[in-house]
Parts: sequence; structure tokens; C-alpha cells
Amino acid sequence: MKVVEQPLPLPALNPIEERYVTLPDVELLPVEAAGSASMRVTEVRERAEFIRLAPEWDTLVRETCDEPFYRHEFIRTWVDNFAPRARLRALLARDGAGQLVGALPLLEERGRMLGAPVRRLVSTSNDHSCRFDLPARDGEAASRVFFEHLATDKSWNVLCLTDVPEGGNAWHLFRAAERAGYPVEAWESLRSPYITLPATAEEMQARLPSKFRANLRRRRRKLEEKGHVTVERVTGGIELQGKLEEGYALERSGWKGAGGTAISQSAQTWGFYSELARAAAYGGYLSLYFMRVDGEPVAFQYGFAYGDKYYLLKPAYSEAYSECSPGQLLMDEVLQECIRRGVREFDFLGPDMSWKRDWTDDTRPHTWLYIFRDSNYGKMLYEARFKWAILAKRLITRWHK
Repeated sequence: MKVVEQPLPLPALNPIEERYVTLPDVELLPVEAAGSASMRVTEVRERAEFIRLAPEWDTLVRETCDEPFYRHEFIRTWVDNFAPRARLRALLARDGAGQLVGALPLLEERGRMLGAPVRRLVSTSNDHSCRFDLPARDGEAASRVFFEHLATDKSWNVLCLTDVPEGGNAWHLFRAAERAGYPVEAWESLRSPYITLPATAEEMQARLPSKFRANLRRRRRKLEEKGHVTVERVTGGIELQGKLEEGYALERSGWKGAGGTAISQSAQTWGFYSELARAAAYGGYLSLYFMRVDGEPVAFQYGFAYGDKYYLLKPAYSEAYSECSPGQLLMDEVLQECIRRGVREFDFLGPDMSWKRDWTDDTRPHTWLYIFRDSNYGKMLYEARFKWAILAKRLITRWHK
């Protein structure tokens, strides 16, 4: 099957940036970091000031941990759609020359933990963020001054960073708190499969189990019996939203639609993925794939072709064609296309699932990092969350047995 490219023309003006040009100027809130002569911490709490950080923020990401999830447009789009009224607290570390050398985007919120009131600082992330980390030129040094800054702030009881990848800079913040005697806990949330791609498609095929390769050939023949099969790649342009809606409709037609979790069934998720697609198209890394039978979409991938990696954010397929496994057939086509383009890694993102394991045995662990304030109340919350609750669950389980 030949991939039909559709390099649709991009609009002259980035629609994401256009929304922000009239926002008022807001003064930065400086806070000195204790114990650091060469680095100081400031906080940005106003959205307009956060918007203006985009150029230097993305420079920092590009030169350190260059993944799309840490870029300014990703975080900005996430906040706009999932936390538009939340209290932003973006911590910035700057060196003596004023250069941005570290960034930690947080939100401040009030809630309850096992019934007890709690004031939380949380990462700007959720299940749709894929992963979260702390961009920094020196992760250990930036984490140290961020921790020193947070330690002097009495307004929070617990800090929670979700889905931090193994080896991420945020682990330095966790260890700084642990060394200082703060109650901490790490909880592995998921393992994301990934493929280190070979130089040729033939090498990729040779890696796969023979039974799986035979199944792919058989299912491809069965799909081709149903009509003319094509694969389309869309990277942006004036028809982008229409293409997205096709993909959203395909996702909604299956089990996600039945469960109410499809992208288009929530204004928040629809807005997030739609705005993010426009930002990614403007940045040159959006990659939407469709497999069609006589023009009808039967499989879809919402992905990012970023640098030498491909990230799969959302797949979907038509359950009416499930006997042909169109999702796996599209995966095969996308992997071959990635190899031809010189992509070095395919990242499935999200949790470990059996269909992903058909392609690889390699996984990347992600962890939720909890830091509780070193106070009587913080220690009580820690005990309640990670000791009492676990003990109660074990006792209930034992009782029911």
C-alpha cells in the first residue's frame, strides 16, 4: 500500500498565537531561592506572563529534554482546556545572567485526601498529557533551588507530579525532598511500550514473530477483498479540522463512544486535541494517519513526528472491520513510513496493552511522585494516604475472603 501524502497548506497566521495578542501586561512575581548564589527562582502566576515565556521556554526544552509534552504550546493548551480557572504557579530558575535554566509548571488547588482537607500543588498534567517532567539545563541544581523555594512556602500540604518518566529531572526534586526528611512516596503508574526502529522495514519485519506476520498478511488480504485500500498522512492545513472530525467520529463509533470517553464527547478533550493539532501543525510535527477502504476511514492515528521520534497519542479503528484488524494494519504501514523517513523510535505512549506488545517487549516506566510537607499535618496526610488506607484495604479484602 502506498501512503498518499496530503501536505495541506498552512494558514498564514498561527490561530493559537492569535488568541493571545491582546492580553494585558502583568508584572512577574520574584521570589529569591534560599541557599543559591548562582540561581534564583521566580514564579509566574498570571496567564499573560506565562504566554510571553513561550520563546525562551521552548529554547530550554529544545536544548535539554526535547519532547513535545514539555513544550510551551502543549502545556498552554492543556491549561486552557483542562484547568482554565486553576491557579497557575510556574516556577522558573534563572542563572546570574537572567537566562532561563529550569522550569516547573504547577497548579495550586484545594481538595480532600481521604476526607481530610488538603492544599495541593500538582503538575499541569493528566491522562491526556502522556508524561510530565521538569525541563532544566542542570536537573539536579534546578531541582535543588525549586525545593528550597517550595520549602519556604507554607501554603501547600502535598506536591504531586504525575507520570514522570524514568530518569526524568523531576526525580531530582523528589530526592532533594527525601534527603531533607520530607515524607515522600513514588507510585509506578504505567509502562509505555516503545520500539527502537531499525534501518530498514525488512529488519523490522524480521523482528516480528512469524505467526504475527502471517496474521498481518492474511488480514490485509481480507481487507483488500472489501475494497480499494489506501493510507493517507495529513500534516495540517485549512482542511485540518475536518480531518480531525473524521478521526474523532471513528473513535466515537467504537467502545470509547459507548463508554463516554471518546475525544468528541467532552468539550475539554475536543478542545485540547483540536487546538493541540493546530499548534503541532504550525510547528511542523503533526502527523495524522488514515487507512481507508474505498474512501471510508477504517483506522486512524493522531500522532506527532517530532525530531527523530514518532509519538502515538490516539489510535482508533472501525469495529465493523475488526476481523481485519485495521488498527494493526495501519500500525504496520506507519512503522514502515517512519523507517523510510529516518525515525529512530516509535513511542506508543500510555499504558501497556496486549496489542502494543505484538510489536515490542520494551517498555518505559512512568511514576507519580508525591512530596508531603514536613509538618505534623503533612506527615498525617502521608500516613493516611500510604499506610492507613493500604492497611484498611488489606483488612477489608481479608474480611471479605
